[in-house]
Amino acid sequence: MTGTPRTDVLIVGSGIMGSVVARLLRDSDPALDITMVDGGSAIGEAPGLHLHDVDDPVLWSRYNEQVVTGIQGMYTGAEVVREVADSLTDLTPGMFHALAFGEEAEAMPATALAWNAGGMGVHWTAATPWPAGHEVFDFGDPARWAADLDTAYRVLAVTPAPIGPTEVGRTVLDVLRRRFDGVGPDDRRPQPMPMAVTPTASGSMPRTAPGTIFPAIAKGGDPAFTLVTRALATALIVSDGRIAGVRLRRITDGAESELLADAVVVCADALRTPQLLFASGIRPRALGRYLNEHAFITARVLLDLDRFGIDLGALPLPRAGEFSTDSIWLPQNGAAQPFHGQIMNRTYVDEDGRPLAHSVGLSLYVPVESRPENRLVFSETETDLAGMPRIGVEFGYSDTDRALIRRALAEVHLMAEEFGSFNPATERALLPPGSSLHLTGTVRAGVADDGTSVCDPDGRVWGFDNLYLAGNGVIPTAMAANVTLTGAVTAVRAARAVAARHAALAAH
Repeated sequence: MTGTPRTDVLIVGSGIMGSVVARLLRDSDPALDITMVDGGSAIGEAPGLHLHDVDDPVLWSRYNEQVVTGIQGMYTGAEVVREVADSLTDLTPGMFHALAFGEEAEAMPATALAWNAGGMGVHWTAATPWPAGHEVFDFGDPARWAADLDTAYRVLAVTPAPIGPTEVGRTVLDVLRRRFDGVGPDDRRPQPMPMAVTPTASGSMPRTAPGTIFPAIAKGGDPAFTLVTRALATALIVSDGRIAGVRLRRITDGAESELLADAVVVCADALRTPQLLFASGIRPRALGRYLNEHAFITARVLLDLDRFGIDLGALPLPRAGEFSTDSIWLPQNGAAQPFHGQIMNRTYVDEDGRPLAHSVGLSLYVPVESRPENRLVFSETETDLAGMPRIGVEFGYSDTDRALIRRALAEVHLMAEEFGSFNPATERALLPPGSSLHLTGTVRAGVADDGTSVCDPDGRVWGFDNLYLAGNGVIPTAMAANVTLTGAVTAVRAARAVAARHAALAAH
């Protein structure tokens, strides 16, 4: 491999998790050589900027027309696309259903892949509720967990209450607080949704994205950092219990190359991280198993203005560039209140901008049991659109899951009726699996190499001294809340472990 390029740390994936790793590694060592690779290319002029904040009016409108649904799986469009494209070179950078990428994903039909620089981090809603109870995986060290969560909170630039509450939003909050009074501690009461946004005096508020977490992704200017786009990592190079580097295939012409690295961190999402390990011959028993995603129930009800004594003209209007007037969080609180609620409200207006009605958008996420039967199965012979082992998705709900889903359907019905007239047949739905895009567990962390985990608490893959994983797939718990903040904890831990390893090697 003489003459093959080399880097200190190679990061596979340029999304939120990869950018967190890069940011913290750079904070630890200004001279550390970091290379980041991604098969996709930039959407717009600069990689890693959130579509909520791009200057291109066409891109901005396209994103905001889709995000108004509040359903992540619809960011690819309203219909599930099953037709597979002819080739990767035909794809415009963006999000694509796993089915359209050639995966066998009918069991989770709404799940999607980001095929663009910045990954899901340029599409996400930026909701960052913090985990509690059964969602926490502190591995017996709660102080370290709290510190790592604080670091993730800081790096994602989370703001406690960026969108609302307006006066009407406070009315909605009051109803929720009365309904759920006493089911959890004060810091887990219904409250404004924490979000990774930058507050502004007026206008739209920028979302945190890979290019803001680690600005060199979008702007360059870091001589020790290289971003390589349209270069697909097809296999890790395994040599004597360690990873020597990665094999890359250029998307434009199929040219293959190798890149050597002292350490590798794979942050390629909950589908493609285990896919890359499988393609590399790294196949621990738990690889792809324990696939998890909370069930997603959505409802919408028009606020009864007469019931609450609200004048039509007093309805709040959203800021320019924002679609909702309030973003409210109903935290899960264990068995007493097991559901995560995301309440996004908006005022409908006429063509002259005058208020017509106010909608309370109610989404409940229902935790689903982590079971090895829910899994990804990788083909030895068939490939997907990227030429990687085809992914088969096996996913279903247990009896316990279905009972909890029924409870959530009843709960959202009762919640909606607190605000106005509600018809569950037309205004409530259990969405198909994959709709939240919050997949977890497929490369889960654990404290022992016992076949139930793929990596240790720091994300180091069992049996390798320089291969680390970060991202939502590493989460070993059944999540109710949005998963990005929790997933970022795994990136914090992997970055710390890689930095400590590099410092130890340098000292010798």
